[in-house]
Amino acid sequence: MPDPNTSPDPMSEATPDVGRPDVGRPDVGRPDVERGTGPDMTRWVAAVRGSHNRFAALVSPLSDDRVTAPSYTGEWSIAQVASHLGSQAEIFGLALSAGLAGTPAPGGETFLPIWDRWNALGPGDQVRASLTANEEFVARVEHLTAAERESFALAMFGTELDLAGMLAMRLGEHALHTWDVAVALDPAAVVAPDAVRLLIDTLPQTASRAGKPAPGAHPVPIDTVDPDRRFLLTVDPDVTLAPRSADGADALRLPAEAFVRLVYGRLDTDHTPGEEADDARLTVLRAVFPGF
Repeated sequence: MPDPNTSPDPMSEATPDVGRPDVGRPDVGRPDVERGTGPDMTRWVAAVRGSHNRFAALVSPLSDDRVTAPSYTGEWSIAQVASHLGSQAEIFGLALSAGLAGTPAPGGETFLPIWDRWNALGPGDQVRASLTANEEFVARVEHLTAAERESFALAMFGTELDLAGMLAMRLGEHALHTWDVAVALDPAAVVAPDAVRLLIDTLPQTASRAGKPAPGAHPVPIDTVDPDRRFLLTVDPDVTLAPRSADGADALRLPAEAFVRLVYGRLDTDHTPGEEADDARLTVLRAVFPGF
């Protein structure tokens, strides 16, 4: 079984983890929101808090034996997902400090001791330590002053991130990994609605990084509901997802939550809702987005 703190994270292809050795694309997952302290920023902070609370509610009641059960991916146990999210919380905390202080982002030499420490924990301790580390990170973000939120800037992998950009990274990995645990416990679980409402507008960047071209395949108009969006997904010669204004009688219609999971490689046939489950285009698109 791969080590969640040293092996490539299946999410890192599209939502860069500042704590992964294979990071290199920090613009992916960044929301198209205004910099600063307004309503959009409040929503990102609230969604990161909500994702942590949901994860805590899922794993807190589980015994040390139960957390050794597989998560959705089958490659990581529930405890390993928790370990990954916990080590990432520490690393995001270091990135937060750097962005506030105007110092360089943490690098690989900083990550290795963190991963070693998390890897040495037993499964139950990984879960408990993860909840503590995540709570500390979220609480720090919540207690930032308006001036700190406005001034935050972090140069990472050639891109300047504001606070919304960093929180988008964190929400993308945390909300989808939380679903990995939730659906292992309840097959009807969905990604948290508040996260979906924000992540849906990051999908154009995510899709272009995570998607694998499908030579010869036709573009697919996609309509989502809750929230409503219209996209055109092109998969040849490159994968691009762009907003569209035209009606599409032949559009693939999906709940936004399902479309988020599709792009994140988590829309297998057993977890595809509604009449669209039998749409042949989904077979192609599942190969375009094999998971990360």
